[in-house]
Amino acid sequence: MFQRQKNWISDVLWKPKKVHSLEQLRYLHYVLSKNSTVNETNRGLLVETLRSIAEILIWGDQNDSRVFDFFLEKSMLLYFLKMMSQKSNQICVQLLQTLSILFENIRNETSLYYLLSNNSVNAIIIHKFDFSDEEVLAYYISFLKTLSLKLNRHTVHFFFNEHKNDFPLYTEAIKFFNHSESMVRIAVRTLTLNVYRVGERNMLNFIRDKTADPYFWNLVWFIGNHAIELDSCVLRESHHLKCDRLKDLVAEHLDHLHYLHDILCLNIQDVNVVLTGHFINRLLIPLYIYSLVRKRPDMEQDNPRLGVMVSLFFLSQILLIMSHPPLVSSLVDVLVNGDEVASGDTPEDSPLPLRKACSLSSSTTSVRTFQRPEQTLEESLVAHGVNTEGYSFLGRTSSLGPLARGRSLHVANSKFYVKDNSRKQGDEIELISAKKEQVLGKEVPLKRMLT
Repeated sequence: MFQRQKNWISDVLWKPKKVHSLEQLRYLHYVLSKNSTVNETNRGLLVETLRSIAEILIWGDQNDSRVFDFFLEKSMLLYFLKMMSQKSNQICVQLLQTLSILFENIRNETSLYYLLSNNSVNAIIIHKFDFSDEEVLAYYISFLKTLSLKLNRHTVHFFFNEHKNDFPLYTEAIKFFNHSESMVRIAVRTLTLNVYRVGERNMLNFIRDKTADPYFWNLVWFIGNHAIELDSCVLRESHHLKCDRLKDLVAEHLDHLHYLHDILCLNIQDVNVVLTGHFINRLLIPLYIYSLVRKRPDMEQDNPRLGVMVSLFFLSQILLIMSHPPLVSSLVDVLVNGDEVASGDTPEDSPLPLRKACSLSSSTTSVRTFQRPEQTLEESLVAHGVNTEGYSFLGRTSSLGPLARGRSLHVANSKFYVKDNSRKQGDEIELISAKKEQVLGKEVPLKRMLT
């Protein structure tokens, strides 16, 4: 009893008066080291400690290089990982908040390299969070999107390892492409576009060879089912008494088209070929165009069809939004000259423009039907050889479960692990308003977390 009181008094006396200082970070490190196990008693203290660490690191990024030196010297990200592995959703939310705030506000390039080195961030990305908790999921997706904003031809190598066939920032994010929450889907689309824009050749080859085919097949299947739902909504609400749901579905469908258009406009040939092949052969022709013709006896009876007006609306919007020449020319050719092949035939029997559009896509060897992918996206990624193992860093293995064991240390980017002595001490920083609310513990709506 007396010893506990003595320790409490010494802690209070040692606590620095300056909130933003190296001494304060030393004190917070002491708090983390003395509370390595999360329990009901110290959970609140740890949450406040994590909030404070984010503020000090952002301040140190602009004012005192010793702050990041100490953060790396003490391997404080390891404390984050150990707490995260203890399955406390409240701690996980605060960790993701802290990391999102930190990466969003870091301005010094060397500080960013400090944080990304040694695969700690990749270990956090692949951690098995409790995504049944909406708040955990929201901050996780927000964290991934924030990381994607930091991608360039240099930083991408902290996330993508061509020798190991892994790119967790991308492959973990696309697994949420069809999540029920629209803001999650939007964040995933934003992240993928940020990845594609980097344009690093080896990374794009990985996307083409390992992820493009399963991702785009699952994506067009999702868009097609969304179109069928919209068509059903039109039939149910023909009197237009309750059209709010219909408006939402139309807006969502147009968002999908704009997303595909944004990908195509990046002019990544290999990606465009795969996307165009799936879009034409698994969605436009078998679902949209075949819905315009009278059903023939040779067509499969269970093939879904849309109403003629809905199908014409979709096709008109595609022609208004899309500008990718192979896609537009193929679509116009089929609409004007007709498709000479029936549902179930292969694209090699298609009109010439369509064959040209899809000639390089491996997916075009399949039949032209609107059909469910044979595997889930996650199963397909594993089948395509995407690495799902864990990460080791700083010579130690993270405590993230059995998947994390047996992974070698990645040191390809150790050249970035240097000290920066050019920064000077100065004034305290100001957090951006929305993130500052998170630091201060105010509730932020789900939509604002992801924007």
